[in-house]
Amino acid sequence: MGTKTIGVKDDVYDRLKARKREDESFTDLVNRLLDEATMDWDEGFGTLDAEEAEELEQVVETSRKQTSAGLAERQQEALEELTDAEDADEAA
Repeated sequence: MGTKTIGVKDDVYDRLKARKREDESFTDLVNRLLDEATMDWDEGFGTLDAEEAEELEQVVETSRKQTSAGLAERQQEALEELTDAEDADEAA
């Protein structure tokens, strides 16, 4: 297994060194930090409290209603334009 040399700013090095355990290398430290930072995709599910969940549901419902209303309005406008175009073709 090969090695790579990377450059980090002095303050980053100091922060890493402060977290490094006495018995671990910097490679071990980076591996440990990466393992700690790796999260399962579902780890955060179910963490909203009841109030936050209710607020989110309200926001989603409002968004759905606005989207639905916007779509219905655009559909109506498109139908009116088609009807007007057909009427114009018949009159010609």
